[in-house]
Amino acid sequence: MKQIIAMGGGGFSMEPENPLLDRYILKQSKKDRPKICFIGTASGDADSYIERFYSFFQNEACEPSHLSLFKPHTRDIKKFILDQDILYVGGGNTKNLMALWKEWELDIIIREAYNNGIILAGISAGSLCWFEEGTTDSFGDELEPISCLGLISGSNCPHYDGEEDRRPVYQKFINEGVIGAGYAADDGVALHFIDEKLYSVVSSRPHASGYRVDKNKEEKLSTTYLGFEN
Repeated sequence: MKQIIAMGGGGFSMEPENPLLDRYILKQSKKDRPKICFIGTASGDADSYIERFYSFFQNEACEPSHLSLFKPHTRDIKKFILDQDILYVGGGNTKNLMALWKEWELDIIIREAYNNGIILAGISAGSLCWFEEGTTDSFGDELEPISCLGLISGSNCPHYDGEEDRRPVYQKFINEGVIGAGYAADDGVALHFIDEKLYSVVSSRPHASGYRVDKNKEEKLSTTYLGFEN
């Protein structure tokens, strides 16, 4: 079984007092203490981002670690990655993330990890990277289209309700054929794919939602608020 959990926004980096999405990610592993590795390439492996990751996950039932491409702690990145149960990719600059992953051949390693059943998760750039394409502000002030790994067919738009230009620009690009149809997620929402098909949409906020966006059509997806389960 191959799993990807793509978050529009939320998790430890945006909602440090709200653990619902991060605990949902951990729960998808069947292990009592899954190994979860944070990949912060999109933020330039910012120390503060890595520290926030450990601040949350070191208190959970898991074994946290991180991979830095700026300060690598091992020469055998492939062995390290394939020994994980969950890869958690942080937000930041998607363009730089894609460029560095390709330079280090991390994109190939992550694809192998995915095919081996290692869970892939991420927020913002760490959501967008799994899809064929999407919208990004990586190039400057304006949102532009970008091509990504293509593990999930179609396009993606994170922060659908969190930034005022996200929704109209994403719909415009799809309507004009600049990018293909796809999925959008409000902040606090995770799109959970199993074997490349959307399995569920969950949220850490009561009124946040996921969406299927096609040409001239936006469909609000059934979204489960995780707070009802606690």
